[in-house]
Amino acid sequence: MDHRESNELTMSQLSTRHLLGIKELSETDIRLVLETATNFKEVINRPIKKVPSLRDITIANIFFENSTRTRLSFELAEKRLSADVVNFSSSNSSVKKGETLVDTVNNILAMKVDMVVMRHASPGAPHFLSKNVPANVVNAGDGTHEHPTQALLDAFSMQEKLGDLTGKKIAIIGDILHSRVALSNIFCLQKLGAEVRVCGPVTLIPKYIESLGVKVELDLHKILEWCDVANVLRIQLERQQIKYFPSLREYSLYYGINKKLLDSLNKEIVVMHPGPINRGVELSSDAADSSHSIILDQVENGVAVRMAVLYLLAGAKG
Repeated sequence: MDHRESNELTMSQLSTRHLLGIKELSETDIRLVLETATNFKEVINRPIKKVPSLRDITIANIFFENSTRTRLSFELAEKRLSADVVNFSSSNSSVKKGETLVDTVNNILAMKVDMVVMRHASPGAPHFLSKNVPANVVNAGDGTHEHPTQALLDAFSMQEKLGDLTGKKIAIIGDILHSRVALSNIFCLQKLGAEVRVCGPVTLIPKYIESLGVKVELDLHKILEWCDVANVLRIQLERQQIKYFPSLREYSLYYGINKKLLDSLNKEIVVMHPGPINRGVELSSDAADSSHSIILDQVENGVAVRMAVLYLLAGAKG
């Protein structure tokens, strides 16, 4: 991306100065992020992968919940944009000594941080933060609420494979109840004109889901025959305080996807997973590593999409 390309992109801006959730974005915002990510994907496949776009910006990554993939993806995106990066983990911080969220962030902002990327176990924490600090805030996952950059990278990956998503049939399969990815995906895909259905054990389907215009299918075979894309979610045992199904073996028997099942379908479908995969539970290794799968593309696309988000927010004035 040369100086001219950079100037052209800056002429289009997001309608918001924070990325708190997909719900707050317009279809135009989403399409702008995806279009900008296409430019950045080309950048990260060059021999010299850095651009000076955020050279004067300092970004703090504040993770109150453990994360490896999302944190590394954001950090790589920030460094590719030449930003200064501060990493903060609550596990070895003053938060354990009783410091509040606002205290922590204000201390970091006193160091003149321009942007905060935050993951937090409490739904709404990034929204609260955005009202209390002057920096741009990016939600890297808040409880079981939203995970907007995952939805954007999923949409980008689908679009790369299938073209325009208008009228495409997307199935979200697995632990819908505890998933922030599912909610963000539903909002994002619907705004892009796709039809979304969910599938999983009835105990893992939230009661409100149909109010979002999403149909529920309890039969895995039926939804796989229906869909163009199966976005398979991880069973989040760490968020389950009670047992929602008898055993992982039984879950795998009824809702696990393997290569034999994919080959038995009347058409070729795309298989995705936000990671990390419980291999042998949601997906068998032969399905995860098959030609159906674009899981590794999702990982690569995550960096390009997060570069796009950070770049566009840095240019947002209000």
